[in-house]
Amino acid sequence: MLTILGFAMIATFLVLIMLKKMSPIAALVLIPALFCVFVGKGAKLGDYVLDGVTSLAPTAAMLMFAIVYFGVMIDVGLFDPIVRGILKFCKADPLRIVVGTAVLAAIVSLDGDGSTTFMITVSAMYPLYKRLKMSLVVMTGVAAMANGVMNTLPWGGPTARAATALKLDASDIFVPMIPALAVGLLFVFALSYVLGRRERSRLGVLTLDEVLVEEKETEAVLVGAGSGTGTATGSGKGAARTAGSGADVPPAGDEPEEGLQGLDPNRPTLRPGLYWFNALLTVTLLTAMIMEWLPIPVLFLLGAALALTANFPHMPDQKARLGAHAENVLNVAGMVFAAAVFTGVLQGTGMVDHMAKWLVHNIPDGMGPHLAFVTGVLSIPLTYFMSNDGFYFGILPVLAEAGHAHGVSSLEIARASLVGQPLHMSSPLVPAVYVLVGMAKVEFGDHTRFVVKWAALTSLVVLVAGILFGTI
Repeated sequence: MLTILGFAMIATFLVLIMLKKMSPIAALVLIPALFCVFVGKGAKLGDYVLDGVTSLAPTAAMLMFAIVYFGVMIDVGLFDPIVRGILKFCKADPLRIVVGTAVLAAIVSLDGDGSTTFMITVSAMYPLYKRLKMSLVVMTGVAAMANGVMNTLPWGGPTARAATALKLDASDIFVPMIPALAVGLLFVFALSYVLGRRERSRLGVLTLDEVLVEEKETEAVLVGAGSGTGTATGSGKGAARTAGSGADVPPAGDEPEEGLQGLDPNRPTLRPGLYWFNALLTVTLLTAMIMEWLPIPVLFLLGAALALTANFPHMPDQKARLGAHAENVLNVAGMVFAAAVFTGVLQGTGMVDHMAKWLVHNIPDGMGPHLAFVTGVLSIPLTYFMSNDGFYFGILPVLAEAGHAHGVSSLEIARASLVGQPLHMSSPLVPAVYVLVGMAKVEFGDHTRFVVKWAALTSLVVLVAGILFGTI
């Protein structure tokens, strides 16, 4: 019964958010609460929720201060050279922009943290997508898939978990998988090329000058019309509301900030005299995160405090910057704590354990010698519907034990378990995905509908490549 209710709860959640019948926050809270009552453990709902919130509180704190930190870095112009460089390469060509998104996300993913990757990628690419009226779900989907492949780095999390759970060396798991993962990353680049061609066919190719002229004409029309609604109706670019401020249409001659952060060379928050200080601070912060000098939430808390103090020493300016990013902070933190209800009920009621055992026990006996392949296939849905901790510490040892009985080594099982990561990074249980969709102003349901099929295909490509290379 718990197995059926677990699958029913997940299916209900996904259907409701994809059909936009409920907001993700409401669905993450109300649906598990309802199913907790169905299971007959409604009296323990409070304990389950508090357990979930306690486990995710450090993540929520990290995301809150990371958003503030990178938001300030965007405000002061740290990423402006990156945006200018991408602009110069892309030349307002949608195809190049989508491919550039995948490449940038893959490069930034080397730091091993999904939230940081999405913040930097969206900060750099969002202005281009807004200027050219490109599909924002293409940006979020491509970034999530590229990060998912790179998330298998030994310091990214899944590989370390697999090594710990099966008492193996992380390098023995990861190094032989490099060719298969490289194929997966190349597939993401190829897919971004295809999606970019689709966007180019829809929008055409403009020169940057044409885009800027059209944008200024749109703004002039909005200002002349005296629109106070805060939306650029019909244009999709040159939005008439200053990002994070809630202000109406800016005075004539001022360029609106939303969608243009990192590009407007005249915004008052720029701090060119502190550019190298901010660059050094960011490099130091990322280095400290990779080297694990301090817990990540503490690092971002300290980083945000230093960035605010150094760049905006006056209290009113600091309050203005915090207010400008408050919407993103609230959306992401709220989503994380709502997800804590979902995970708390799934784990507390035992539904996730029953679902996993049902899947493992229903593997046909004839598939025993091919359990590495089975593990790779199972990793795709299981890492989407449950946390990495739950999969690698709860399910993987069971699969490895079953593999031993059929002569399949633990190393093969461990490598196959990495296959599902491209889809995992878009799971509703991954806090980083809410940073991605929140900063990109994309509905989570829209992102899910777009990315699931492509991410699952990417995972299958990695799996097939691993088999062909003989590592799985």
